[in-house]
Amino acid sequence: MAPQITASRPGSALLSPADIDRFARLGYLVLPGLLPEDLVSRVRPEVDRWVDDGLRARSVASCTDPDVHGLPPLLEIEMAAHGELVGHRPLLDVLAQLMGPEFVFHHLHSDRQEPGRPGKAWHHDYEQHSPGPRTHTMVHTLHYLDGLDEETASLAVLPGSHLEIRAKTARAALGTAPIPGEVVLADLPPGSTVVLHSALFHTRRPAPDGPGKTRYMVDASYCQTGIAWPPVKPFWRHMLRRGRELNLGHGSWPELFAERHFSEYVTPSREPGRG
Repeated sequence: MAPQITASRPGSALLSPADIDRFARLGYLVLPGLLPEDLVSRVRPEVDRWVDDGLRARSVASCTDPDVHGLPPLLEIEMAAHGELVGHRPLLDVLAQLMGPEFVFHHLHSDRQEPGRPGKAWHHDYEQHSPGPRTHTMVHTLHYLDGLDEETASLAVLPGSHLEIRAKTARAALGTAPIPGEVVLADLPPGSTVVLHSALFHTRRPAPDGPGKTRYMVDASYCQTGIAWPPVKPFWRHMLRRGRELNLGHGSWPELFAERHFSEYVTPSREPGRG
């Protein structure tokens, strides 16, 4: 198994040139304890509210059937700590080192994954209109509020696979099975973040048999500016407008919620070339 990439200064926003080079080659970076304990303690109850009050289910319904459900009653970024997480300065400083000073927020997913939930098959999450060379970077930042250990589902990644031009589901037939060259991330302290190049193949692998523990995860995605990115939520304009109104970029990142970096939303089942 290949060694995992950990930032040379864990918990710091400052990456070394070697960190940046390894991210470009292997497609992921581990930032142990990037999120301060105070922020984690405020995000966690918001995740509980998001799940227990049916807000997550309602948001999903607004994505899958927008004509019926319209806008969701609440966005993740409208919850105070989630909004703070999206614009967390140390995180954005890291992204600026990896993508350059101008990047845009793409979407946020927040979930509480109970023990016994099935894994998620090998896939990647890079959004593009048609297959072809990937000239611009998209990243997913996976925030594990309680970290990862032997009692929670692990994250497995396939280093270097972001350099392939393959459909999102090209390895889905493998399920969550181990594959040669993978790296398993199963030992991270609370508040840790894993930055993935969005084209990197990865899987959520269920914990070994046993009672297990709940897995709190918030997934925020950002894109390098310079091309028109496909949005994944039909209410994307509303989401970006709320980000601007709430000043989640704190005036330091003027492109963070700019609509001009996106194409129009297209229903996924009708969009050619989507993996």
